[in-house]
Formats: sequence, structure tokens, C-alpha cells
Amino acid sequence: MSIQAINVRNQFKGKVKAIIEGPVVSEVDVETPAGIVTSVITTRSIRDLGLVPGTEVVALVKATEVSIAKL
Repeated sequence: MSIQAINVRNQFKGKVKAIIEGPVVSEVDVETPAGIVTSVITTRSIRDLGLVPGTEVVALVKATEVSIAKL
């Protein structure tokens, strides 16, 4: 799957710096040119996306929510 278009203006391209896994939800720290952005997503999503430190991602920010898209 590739992202062709998305309607989110606050996007930060970066790399996964660290993952703190929990049994249900986990924290993903993304290092971007603007600084570290932290997302709280399900641990299942981390596994499904194959996220590990060094993975290139886009952090999509809407209100207080930060989503992750693997590049």
C-alpha cells in the first residue's frame, strides 16, 4: 500500500528513534527536523507496520492525535 493523497496539513517526515512497547498500546518516538514527535498507537499496529528504530515514517498530526504512515 502506498499513500497517494491525504488531507492532513501537519505532516512531519522522520525516522523512528525509539519504541516503548506495552501490552496493548505503545509509544513511538519519531525524530524529525522539527524535533521529536511521539505517537501512542496500538502495539498490533507497530507489528503490522513493521516499525523498528530507523524506519522512515510520516507523523500525521491532527488535534491531539499523531498517526504514523510507513514510507
